[in-house]
Order: sequence, then structure tokens, then C-alpha cells
Amino acid sequence: MSVTYQLFRGLPRTKVFLPASALLPCQQPQSHQAPASHRPASGRQHRRSYQMSSVLRSYILTPPQVNSILKANEYSFKVPEFDGKNVSSVMGFESNQLPANAPIEDRRSAATCLQTRGMLLSVFDGHAGCACAQALGERLFYYIAVSLLPHNTLCELEAAVESGRALSPILQWHKHPNDYFSREAQMLYFRSLRTYWQELIDLTSPGEVPDTREALLSAFKRLDNDISLEAQVGDPNAFLHYWVLRVAFSGATACVAHIDGSDLFIANAGDARAVLGVQEEDGSFTAHTLSNDHNAQNEDEVSRIRGEHPPSERKTVIRQDRLLGLLMPFRAFGDVKFKWGIELQKRVLESGPDQLHENEHTKFIPPNYHTPPYLTAEPEITYHKLRPQDRFLVIGSDGLWETLHRQEVVRIVGEYLTGVHQRQPLKVGGYRVTLGQMQGLLEERKARLSSAFEDQNVATHLMRHAVGNNEFGTVDHERLSKMLSLPEELARMYRDDITIIVAQFNPHVFGTQRPNEGS
Repeated sequence: MSVTYQLFRGLPRTKVFLPASALLPCQQPQSHQAPASHRPASGRQHRRSYQMSSVLRSYILTPPQVNSILKANEYSFKVPEFDGKNVSSVMGFESNQLPANAPIEDRRSAATCLQTRGMLLSVFDGHAGCACAQALGERLFYYIAVSLLPHNTLCELEAAVESGRALSPILQWHKHPNDYFSREAQMLYFRSLRTYWQELIDLTSPGEVPDTREALLSAFKRLDNDISLEAQVGDPNAFLHYWVLRVAFSGATACVAHIDGSDLFIANAGDARAVLGVQEEDGSFTAHTLSNDHNAQNEDEVSRIRGEHPPSERKTVIRQDRLLGLLMPFRAFGDVKFKWGIELQKRVLESGPDQLHENEHTKFIPPNYHTPPYLTAEPEITYHKLRPQDRFLVIGSDGLWETLHRQEVVRIVGEYLTGVHQRQPLKVGGYRVTLGQMQGLLEERKARLSSAFEDQNVATHLMRHAVGNNEFGTVDHERLSKMLSLPEELARMYRDDITIIVAQFNPHVFGTQRPNEGS
């Protein structure tokens, strides 16, 4: 195994309620107005509003310029066929990213497990900087892959390292050309990973087959623990010392899919989301949500957090729909400011590099901080037995789901993949329109259908709708142009970073189950 890890140079948004001056170094200061996720809930309506300001009206892009921006980060992968047949349950996937932050704080990862079976797909949504999401994009799949290895294979890995022999690769990465490796942190990451598999060797027995659910749970928790430990210990190398602190003090949510034959597991920590596209007998598509958002809109999460802290903190542990009044997601990697005790935070900061002392975010102690930890990276794991009617999976950061309803997402993707458009009655909401305006809308829809497949990537096609949909639910080129041409200091006020992965399933692999079978 060549233990190399990828850093995504690619480009979403901060979710911690802090001034712009407190942003971590890998996020460039942009505007002194907090991004949409930092404002009270009513502020989000501003981003969804279709009333463009005079500033927005001054930016117009041509269709080729729009396409260039939308397609800049798209990626496609098709699973190879053998003897003219695709024996994998995943036919392939397509992904894309659109930044609002500069640099983008989201990451995406995709890989095939080589020493076990299955494919891994994931979206990571960073906040308070991009460092934590960047580290997850490089490391989490290795922790999952190692957790899935049987005892004997783990012993073979360790023996190869001990003897200095070359290691068999455990992952085949599927990367966008702009993705890159963090070569400086490679050995640090390898040492932590090796320590993990050494402990797994001690904890497992020969012939024991790892349970996928337990492997996902263990990988999430162990990596978050290693991120914390590396920051506490530091590193003699000044760059690495600063880097591990940046990773630990920023944060990221994660939504991971592991697909092996008809077995689909979703491990989610945070507010990214996985949705299954199910094709009904009439050809239409229905959304089946496979993950729960871990935020204030999830009553079970609110009850969980309040139950983990004394009654005296009931009114302070969640304020204004945020953890301690600050953090939107209730589960995340990193974010040690919500996990470490105050004395540990002070000790680590005092021994840290000078750059850290100049950063307001790291020195800031959350209010009403009495009984940490308040945050966990433990994932909620969902299992689904894939059926022939389960046609595709969409994993997206919350920038997608805040813009489009899950049923609309599934409809757009399903129509793109099948080439069949389910004509819906034209909806105009509460707007008053004349017959002439209605005729214009119908003609616009007809023209749009004729050019619906200008995108060669379904994630790009979905992104076009997410950013360009107008009040009538149709892509408006003028609106799309204005949204994509916003300067950095304004983009975060109107939308979030968007990351999308769409995996298409091979229904012939799932047998001949009837539509009402399965879970």
C-alpha cells in the first residue's frame, strides 16, 4: 500500500457564528457581514429571495461563460465492464462543486476498496476554514478501508511495514485533476493509521469478518480522536504543527456511502444528505431519504444533546437553533473548541505557533461552556437493501438541499438519466400572471426541454437548477448569470458552496425483487 493522501484544492461555507476576522488561515477574509449560515434563520430568506439588488443587476455572463464556470470542477467515472458486462452494482458516478467561499470549504471523495469489496463516496462540508474537510478527504476512507479488513490482512500489512516490503494498495482513488496530495503530512497520517490497524490486530481474531456498520462507526470516531490527539501532541516540524492545529480548530461534517453489491450503508455526521432516487411503475421518480440532518430541526438531536448535559444548561446548550448559540451542525469532525476543556485549549494554544495567537477564532471560548464535550463525530448509520427500482443516489452538501427540495432533486436527476420528462402543471405560486406571460413561460419551458441535455454531467445539470431556478421552478439564464458572477464578498450572502455526487446503480445486479420488497 502506498499511503498517500489527497488534498482537494477545489473550492463551501462556514457554519460558526464568528466575525470574519476570526476565520482560519485557509479561508480568505471576504466580508465583514457574516455568511448566510452565521445569521439568524430569517436571514436565509435573503439568499432565497428572487429580488436582485442593483448590485446584482450589473453582472451579466454569456451562456458560454456560465457553462465554463459550472463545468470547471465536474468529474465523471464509469466502472469498467468485463466481457461486455458490468458486474458492479454501481455503473458509475458523476460529481461537481461550485464555490461560494474562497477557497471552497467543501470536499468530495470517491474510491474503490481493493482488498475488500465495495465503493466509497462522500461529501465533506467544512466550516471555520477548509483544513478539517481537507484532512477528511484524504484520511477517512483509509480508516474505513482498514476497519473493513479481516485480521489476517491486517497482519500482512503490519508484517510488510516491519520488513520494509512494498504494501498492497487498499484503495483506488477516483480524483478530479485539481485534487492534490498533502505530501508534508503524509508520514504523520501514515503513523496514525498504522497505530490504528495495530490496535485492530490486537482487538480481532483470525477468521473474524468485520461488520460494516461497526467498521464505519469505528473509523469515524477513531479519526476524530486522532485529529484531536495530533493537535495536542504537536509536531517538531513547524508547518505540520500549525497544520494539525488548523485541522482541529476548524470543523467538517461528513456523509459517506459504502456500496457493496445490494448492500448500501450511509454514515452521516452533520447536515449533508443522502437521497435515493426510486423509479415507480409509471416511470416517475420518488425521493427516499437515507440520512437525517443533525441540527436544530431534528427533535431527536435536540433531545440527545440536552440529555447529555445538566438541566441547568437546558436553555443555553442550544440557542437560536445553534449549539451554544454558535454552531449549526450538531455533529462534526474537528471543532475542538466544542470538545476540549478550557484548560486544555489554553495549554495547546500557549504552546502553539505565533500565527495561532493572532487568530481570534482559536482564542474565543464559547459562552456557557461548562460540561464539554458538546459535539461528537459519531455517525448515524443507515442500511438499505438495494432493489431494481433504486436507480441512483444523490449525496450533497446542505448548499444543495437549501436550494432544492429532495423530491425536485430526484425528479431533475431522474429525467436527465432516462431522457423522459414528466410534464408537470406549470406552477406560478401566488404570482399574478397575464395570459401573455403564461404563454411566454410555456414557450420558455418548451425551448428549455429541447436543450436540456447540454450538460454532459448530471451533477452539473442539477447544479444549474440549484443556482438558476426562478420563482416558477425553471432555470432562468439571467438569474443564473447573476448568481455566478457575484464577487466573493457577495456570493456567500446569497448561497452556500455546493457539492454533489450522483451514483447510478445497475438494476440487473439486484435480482428480480418486486417494487414492494426491500427496506
